[in-house]
This record gives sequence, C-alpha cells and structure tokens, in this order.
Amino acid sequence: MSQSYVPIKRALISVSDKSGLLQRARILAEQGIELISTGGTAKTLKAGGLTVRDVSELTEFPEMMDGRVKTLHPAIHGGLLYLRDEASHIEAAQAHNIAPIDLVYINLYPFEKTVAAGEDFETCIENIDIGGPAMLRAAAKNHRFVASCTQAEDLDRVLESLQTHKGCTSLDLRKRLAANTYARTAAYDSVISRWYADQLDISAPPLITLGGTLHSELRYGENPHQSAALYYTGDDRPGIANAQQIQGKALSYNNMNDTDAAFELIGEFGVEQPSVAIIKHANPCGVAMGKTLLEAYEKALACDSTSAFGGIVALNQTIDAKAAEAITKIFTEVVIAPDADPDALEIFAKKKNLRLLLTHGVPDPKADGLTAKTIAGGLLVQSRDSGFITEQDLICVTRKQPMPDQIEDMLFAWRVAKHVKSNTIVYAKQGATVGIGAGQMSRIDAAHIAALKAEDAARIHNWSEPRTRNCVAASDAFFPFPDGLLKAAKAGASAIIQPGGSIRDKDVIAAADEAGLVMMLTGQRHFRH
Repeated sequence: MSQSYVPIKRALISVSDKSGLLQRARILAEQGIELISTGGTAKTLKAGGLTVRDVSELTEFPEMMDGRVKTLHPAIHGGLLYLRDEASHIEAAQAHNIAPIDLVYINLYPFEKTVAAGEDFETCIENIDIGGPAMLRAAAKNHRFVASCTQAEDLDRVLESLQTHKGCTSLDLRKRLAANTYARTAAYDSVISRWYADQLDISAPPLITLGGTLHSELRYGENPHQSAALYYTGDDRPGIANAQQIQGKALSYNNMNDTDAAFELIGEFGVEQPSVAIIKHANPCGVAMGKTLLEAYEKALACDSTSAFGGIVALNQTIDAKAAEAITKIFTEVVIAPDADPDALEIFAKKKNLRLLLTHGVPDPKADGLTAKTIAGGLLVQSRDSGFITEQDLICVTRKQPMPDQIEDMLFAWRVAKHVKSNTIVYAKQGATVGIGAGQMSRIDAAHIAALKAEDAARIHNWSEPRTRNCVAASDAFFPFPDGLLKAAKAGASAIIQPGGSIRDKDVIAAADEAGLVMMLTGQRHFRH
C-alpha cells in the first residue's frame, strides 16, 4: 500500500458540536465508508437514516460509568495505532480481531464554553474530555495511515481529498491534520490547566501553557519583514479579537495593537457618560468626557489634533450621526465602539478605507486575567492591571484641600495615565486631557513634553493661553524628587495625583505645600512598559 495516498474505509465520528454533521457523514457513507460512532452522535446519525456501528460492538463492552468509559479499548486504539506495513502489527491485529480505523472526526467536550458560562466545579469537571484527546492523539501519531479531524473544516478538507484522489487522503494532508490535532489538544489542556490553577488560587503554577485558535494570518507584523497572525484565546472580553468588522480593509498588526490599547482605555469610563479616546502608536493623544459623543470627541481632538491624524478612535456608547460626521472630517484608521446607529453607519460607509469595529460592550477595567510577554528563553506572565481608584481611596497629604471638580479631574487623569506608556504625566481639565507626556526616561521630561503639547494646541487653536492653566496633573508613579512636581506646577497644574511611596515623599509634599498645590496619593502605581 502506498503511504502517500491511503484509502478511507472506516471512520469514527464522535462530536459535541453536531453542526453540519449529517451532511458530511452522508458524503462519507456515499463513498462506501463504514461509520462508527458513540452515544449522542450515533443517535443523531441513525435518526438521519445512516447506518452506524456502535463502538460497543467493536469493543464488546457497553458504555459505562455515565459514558466515561467507552472508547478506551484496544479494539479502538489498536485500530488507530497499528502500522499497516508492519508485519508484527498486522499479525497482532488479526489475532485480536482489530480492524483499521482510517479517519477520526472528534470535536472535544465543550470545556471552554462550560467555564465561560460560569458553571460549577463538578459540571466543568464532567466536561473534560478524556477519550476524545486520546483517540485524536493516537490517530495523529499514526498519520502515515490515519486522518485526524478536530473541527468541521478539517473534515471538509478530507472530503475534498476523497473527491480529488479517488477515496484517498494524501500524506501531506494527513501531516497537516496531525499538526492541527496536537495544537488543538494542547490548547484544550492549556485551558483546563489554567482553570484548575484559578480554582486553587495558584498565581504561578509550576508549568504554564498558552493556547489559541487561529483567527487570521496578517500581511505582516510591526514591520514588513515580520510575520504575524491573530489567535483567539477563548476570552469573551469585549475588544478587538471579538469585534465585528463592519467595513474597511483588513486590520494590520499595528492597527490591532493600537485599537486594543484604545478600547482598554475607554473601558475605564464605563458606558454612562459619553467618552472618547484617540490613540496613536498605542498611546493616547486625547481623551475626554462630554455631554454627547460629539462634545467628547471634539474635546479629545483639541488636546493634540496633529497626532490624531491617522489615529484610532474608541468610543464607549453607540455612535450617532453627529459624532460620525466629526470623526470622518480627518483621516482615521480605525473606529471602535459598542455600536453605531444607521445614520452613523451610512456616514462611515462613505469612507471606504476606514475600519469600523463594533463590540456590543466595553471591557471591564476591574476584570481579572493574565497578560504575557516573550523574552529570550521565557515568558513574563502577570495578572492584568485591574487596579481601579475611587474617591474613597484618595489621601490628601497637603495643607490645601481639593475642590470637588479637582477630585473629578484627578480621577479622570489617573485613569488615562494608567494607559499611557511610562514614564508619563497627564494634564487634565474639565473632563479632558490638555497635555500628555508619554514614554519618557525621565518624569521631568514627561512633564515638560506634556506642557509643550498643551502650548502647541493653544497655538493651533488660537487660544490665549494653554489649557494647562489651573489643570490637574497625574503621574503614573511617584515623584522621586520635587523637580517633576514643580515642572507640572510651572505648566499650570494646581492639583497633583500620584501614587506616593518615595523615600523622599516628605520633600515632595513640602514642595507641594510651598507651591500652594493640592496633592492626593493613591497608594497604587500604573507602570506601563
């Protein structure tokens, strides 16, 4: 028998997702392929008029223990694993009445969906598939003779091969299916292991794996010489991976990275008050709240209208026509929001290159989760920065006490600073950023650049003075010396919000008192590298 093209004569099918099952199984049956199945899958096939042989007929053992034991048997695994060109294997198969199985189509118990649905511990345990992964891995190991399919798309490739190659599959196809199979079972086990760690409150398990399902290959990565792809992780958090793209050309790696940054930032403001964030290179160049989305957008744009060109716009409410009209007045790469009304959709449709993404929700900034970054030889894994400060968490350390509007602006600036690359200083006033200094090696430089941005905005808009006059300033980490604080005061800040925790806090507080500033401490920093 040629190992390159192998005929399929017997197929074992056991699936939890039965979408399109009958249609595909009929094609197999029409090819003269014997169907073997178990439990609910067998019932579905028989109800559809197909002839099916129960696994229990092969094993001469009934399904038992609530279906936990049915396929873990030599009659099944021998049929999958034996080498068709090895004399001793053939002899053993004949001696024990083991017939070959040439194809398996198994999609695993829906463990991921069960966990996502919030089911209890025991229900999740019962949705851990044992026999399925074992059969798939056996078939994949013996890919010289057996085709393994974990999803309908895999089986469709087999059906196409049967038509093209007269009932046979090619070795190249079987290898590719085997690779898919091991990736699927690895991802499946990854979800289970991470779920167990969560259940046991283990923050750093001795072994960790990260799994995902390919969503799409991208044209390239951050730069044209880099390859890239997007994978689903199963996380249903509203955002770029789960968004519906309404229009526009395919998103690039950088588009996705920047849009994710924009939408995570807008999630800080919930959905109650209209809010808009404009992002460029994963850093905000303008963020604002308003009575309407239009007002919020115009306030955000005024912070740095130059950088906003070609940027990403994230909104926290359904986009209306007025907001859409304003957004489309300048070149915008991506717009992401929970929804858009019909009039807004019509306006966006006139900008064919603008990508519009709808998410049907905003991310919860307080939700737990993991983030990971590769380094040479390893992974840096940490919990998501879910820190969220309210007015009750603030401690005033200066003689001068804050006014209510200053507290509101400080909390606003703090939530923005959380999403700006470190070191950062954010100036804000009346629910809008008025100057942002991002990603500087020195906090003094960050304060200086934020002030320069405000001065540039004043010149562009012909304002009499920068809007930093009597603003608030947020620092993502403590001031190690008074100089950064004094730089912010010079720019016009009258109130400062910062984590505190420096060994020189007393000096910084004294400098704030001498300058007549209000200063509030959060006790929490937001480094973002």
